[in-house]
Amino acid sequence: MSGGRITGVGSALPDNVVTNHDLAKTLDTSHEWILERTGISERRIGGTTGGLGLEAANIAIERSGIDPSEVQLVLFSTITSDQLFPATANMIQDAIGAEKAGAVDLNAACSGFVYALISGFGHIALGADKVLVVGAETLSRVVDWEDRNIAILFGDGGGAAVLEATDGPSSLLGWDLGSKGSVGHILQCDSIESKVSMDGKEVFRQAVVAMSASATSALEMAGLTIDDVDIIIPHQANIRIIEAAFRRLGAPIEKAVTNLDRTGNTSSASIPLAMDEALEQGRINDGDIVLLTGFGAGMSSASAVLRWG
Repeated sequence: MSGGRITGVGSALPDNVVTNHDLAKTLDTSHEWILERTGISERRIGGTTGGLGLEAANIAIERSGIDPSEVQLVLFSTITSDQLFPATANMIQDAIGAEKAGAVDLNAACSGFVYALISGFGHIALGADKVLVVGAETLSRVVDWEDRNIAILFGDGGGAAVLEATDGPSSLLGWDLGSKGSVGHILQCDSIESKVSMDGKEVFRQAVVAMSASATSALEMAGLTIDDVDIIIPHQANIRIIEAAFRRLGAPIEKAVTNLDRTGNTSSASIPLAMDEALEQGRINDGDIVLLTGFGAGMSSASAVLRWG
């Protein structure tokens, strides 16, 4: 049984920036209204799910220093695949030249990257040496751009991480996965031809409870408390949800990594995008206790406690 650690992280965003002021030209809204309720100022729109995922994956692979042909498994989290099948993971596997790798897509909505990351650590424990975990979305394809309650929230992007086996203990100290299917109807999209529907107030209420409970369970497994955590990377859905969840956890908001003001909600991509930005800013250092926590349609939830480096 091997331990694992993250050795490379990458991210990708489309070039096209859509600001709140842009949306106010076609919707009954304003920059101030959106910013106050969500914390979002702009979002990136464009590209393909596979293209954004591949760009992020290549950066993560380069930073890890591995040979991509050594990757044994590609786990791709998305709710906006470019096609029904084959899986986007298959395209990534081929494009990076991982000829001996397995590849599979995973759908846990905004919790998906953490679901995939925990699964990746599990495969490392079972003997895999190198696993590529990717989360990417083009939510702009399933957003009703005439609905101001939906259009203001979402953006496109991709993020990735390379996991490698290590002789020492795993950097994954604790984890939690959850689901509350009874409230799945509050946030859904029936097909790739449909548009997202959402009960915003109920999503807010359920999300705060799900995220804080999941984080608490992961910390309990790790034998730690919220005071032991150096930095928290939450799903970037809405700054008000993050603030409410942090109050429930008893965590100071200063420990949060947030970039949703510039990305909006990118679902599976949001946590790796924020993680990559935190690393670039020097906010994550070797030995730090890092908490990843999120929620998504389902209502799914997922948290991971890592000792970095």
